[in-house]
Amino acid sequence: MTELATMDFHPQPQAGEARPWAFPAPERSTLDNGLTVLRCHRPGQQVVAVEVLLDAPLDAEPAGLDGVATIMTRAFSEGTDKHSAEEFAAELERCGATLDSHADHPGVRLSLEVPVSRLAKALGLLADALRAPAFDDSEIERLVANRLDEIPHETANPGRRAAKELSKRLFPADSRMSRPRQGTEETVQGIDSAAVRAFYEKHVRPATATAVVVGDLTGVDLDALLGETLGAWTGSPAKPRPVPSVTADDTGRVIIVDRPGSVQTQLLIGRVGADRHDRVWPAQVLGTYCLGGTLTSRLDRVLREEKGYTYGVRAFGQVLRSAPDGSGIAMLAISGSVDTPNTGPALEDLWTVLRTLAAEGLTDAERDIAVQNLVGVAPLKFETAAAVASTLADQVEQYLPDDYQSTLYRQLAATGTVEATAAAVSAFPVDRLVTVLVGDAAQIEEPVRALGIGEVTVVPAE
Repeated sequence: MTELATMDFHPQPQAGEARPWAFPAPERSTLDNGLTVLRCHRPGQQVVAVEVLLDAPLDAEPAGLDGVATIMTRAFSEGTDKHSAEEFAAELERCGATLDSHADHPGVRLSLEVPVSRLAKALGLLADALRAPAFDDSEIERLVANRLDEIPHETANPGRRAAKELSKRLFPADSRMSRPRQGTEETVQGIDSAAVRAFYEKHVRPATATAVVVGDLTGVDLDALLGETLGAWTGSPAKPRPVPSVTADDTGRVIIVDRPGSVQTQLLIGRVGADRHDRVWPAQVLGTYCLGGTLTSRLDRVLREEKGYTYGVRAFGQVLRSAPDGSGIAMLAISGSVDTPNTGPALEDLWTVLRTLAAEGLTDAERDIAVQNLVGVAPLKFETAAAVASTLADQVEQYLPDDYQSTLYRQLAATGTVEATAAAVSAFPVDRLVTVLVGDAAQIEEPVRALGIGEVTVVPAE
């Protein structure tokens, strides 16, 4: 008789005690040239993230030169007084570093990631890009040509086209927020190296800039490194520019961007509301998440699971611009796409969801799931140095205190169902929403008019 083999099992591991978590607190300092520095030591993060924020907002662009901030931003990595564009890219590659940049309403941001062992070299390259960018005529011409090539592709993208139309309809024509962030074909064509340099010289200086450095800084003399690199960047002293006030018209109406033959309709429904300085923000975040923040939220349950109109619909709040006095605005929006024949029914059901929310409120179960998803997973969200650095940079851009994130998570956990409901209903009132539909007007115009959700205007796709 064959003896059966036996196996020895290791004892089942037991869960340890949960440790309290808080968003990392940075240390602040100022270099001799006026550059503000936020540093955050994150043990084990061997890839260091650096964010540099420049006080060069889009509303500072000269009249008729929308997009010059974007071209300048892209030109930072296209050569310096020490390296040609090709040499600069090669030096970054030797460091194992990446350098990204973008221009938005609050200003210009450069994002560097590099192994800590190559931090000194990469900071030197970043400092050179800020201190003495080449802005060579041929490179600027190439960047302008590239940007002009991008514009038709953006117009062809339904989501981008919807966002462009919503901004145009929400904000006054003389507001920079009403126009495309990266400029139009007409404005970009007028940009040359002289315009880029003039914008740089007027708005880029260390006295109004901030650098955020996050990673494992064990054994790193960061003060010395910064002093030798970003500290060598000089510029005239200046105060940050005042932040202009912004108005918006959220009168309920519908704009159909006609795309004949389109098999889907892109939806973007929005208005402006409170930013992170407002006491309602935590409740607004929680209520918006319950409405459309995940696959289990109300909008998806109805439009995706029950009706099968869409692959997903999302509700969100995105800060557009904040000011030192605590004022500011955020875009509150619902976004998704539905098949063309069901555009009318989908919108009708979406409005029914909003009306039911106002009449009956959220449930405690919805609130509890949202808190668990938003607060419970926060430590995972900020596992990388880049995620921490980006969030700290957001706080600087929005004039928020350094402990804002930790405070926010405590507020989210303490927000009740009634408060979250009130904030969500206030964020998405059924009679104060601007609806943009990118789709086949011949098929969707009449069903949408029949809904009575606002005056309907049809515009060409361009």
